[in-house]
Amino acid sequence: MNEGEWSEMSLIVLCSASGSPGVTTAALGLALTWPRPVLLVEADPTGGSAVLAGYFRGQVTPPGTMLDLAFAHRTGTLTDAIPRLAMRIPDTDVTFLPGLLSHGQARSVEALWEPLAAALTSMNSLGQDVLVDAGRLGLTGSPEPLLNAADLCLLVSRTDLVSLAGARSWAQTLRTGFEERGAGGALALLPVGPGRPYTPREVAKVLRVPVLASLAWDEPGAAVFSRGAPRPRRWERSPLPTSLRAAGDAARTRIGRAIADLQPGSAGSGPDAGHIPAGERA
Repeated sequence: MNEGEWSEMSLIVLCSASGSPGVTTAALGLALTWPRPVLLVEADPTGGSAVLAGYFRGQVTPPGTMLDLAFAHRTGTLTDAIPRLAMRIPDTDVTFLPGLLSHGQARSVEALWEPLAAALTSMNSLGQDVLVDAGRLGLTGSPEPLLNAADLCLLVSRTDLVSLAGARSWAQTLRTGFEERGAGGALALLPVGPGRPYTPREVAKVLRVPVLASLAWDEPGAAVFSRGAPRPRRWERSPLPTSLRAAGDAARTRIGRAIADLQPGSAGSGPDAGHIPAGERA
């Protein structure tokens, strides 16, 4: 198997430590630029489904939400319910499982996250990768079991001092947890707006977690995903889609390398905590 290539599905979870750095925009953008079929799961416990309200502009009624999936779990039909409740995003290979409609439903899904993690990691038969928007860490109903099961967990943060100060404690908590499970290489940073004002290298040094890639600060591009705005001219070559494709490539390469390291005879060397990917070393 070549580095960056694998046949099994992968589970990638995006989360944030504070504020609104753009986790939903990043997760949806990655899904829509993913080169093979992917399931996008909205597991943010704050509710309100930012994708339904934003990208779909409140004009789509989904077949179900995360609350319906919790009911399916209680009746022992969780695995069958996932493809039934997921909706296809038109003209794409993306299926979408909407999250809660209200933060008041968060406690109702707390018992769902662990069995959902198990179900998602056994979805090879569906031929899909899985991207999860886990929202902000530490909230009631936070889907921690999904983070623990991830092949790759991406901590999303802006690069200003306030954002980095808010992310520092959670970065340490996540790093310790992954290392204790022997999966230190499954955690990485996804900074938004490199050079505003800190570079990826500086972000990695402060948070002591490697940077996978960076997402461009591109407000018109972000509005396409967050508010359903029309795509600007030369969309495919604009900064945000370009950086999303690069981030997706980096994620697949990282997971492919991790899988290769598990093969018999592999040296199994993991990435350093301060590693910066090529193209992000400025």
